[in-house]
Amino acid sequence: MRPEKQALAQEYLERIQNAPFFFLVEYQGLNVAQFTELRRRLDEAEAEIHVIKNRIFRIAAREAGYEELPEELRGQLAVVTGRKDIAAAAKVIKTFASEFEKPKIRFGFLGKDFLGKEQIEQIADLPPMDQLRAQLLATILAPATRLARVIQEPAASLARVIRAYIEKQGGSEG
Repeated sequence: MRPEKQALAQEYLERIQNAPFFFLVEYQGLNVAQFTELRRRLDEAEAEIHVIKNRIFRIAAREAGYEELPEELRGQLAVVTGRKDIAAAAKVIKTFASEFEKPKIRFGFLGKDFLGKEQIEQIADLPPMDQLRAQLLATILAPATRLARVIQEPAASLARVIRAYIEKQGGSEG
């Protein structure tokens, strides 16, 4: 392999090794302005899209431990990688595709787990990671909050009874 192709393969290898997820999209039909807009939106979701050379990407993927890619790498493909939230990146791609009919999701990986097109689209429908964390925290804290109220209620009730008694005693003297 020529040195420039080896450098490309190394770049692809580093991208997919350093990202918690990646997925491939077919971008044929997007013009430069649309592709630039897609890049900008992905950047807001802390993700990137890079056009790939299919044969070189296959070599890099094998080196990264993705021995069997599920389908032939054909057509004009780009790889989407992210630093954090796969749902945010998938949502950008799905929304963009609904606006422009491109790009088309092919497949991806979350860690070493294969994700088909349908799974990536389902992930796109999830709320953002911060919202999921907040929902989980609320679910975990709800029983503790109720328990604290139940435990405090007898003391609060007793305090109200004592206050009413004191007010009644103080009110009958005057």
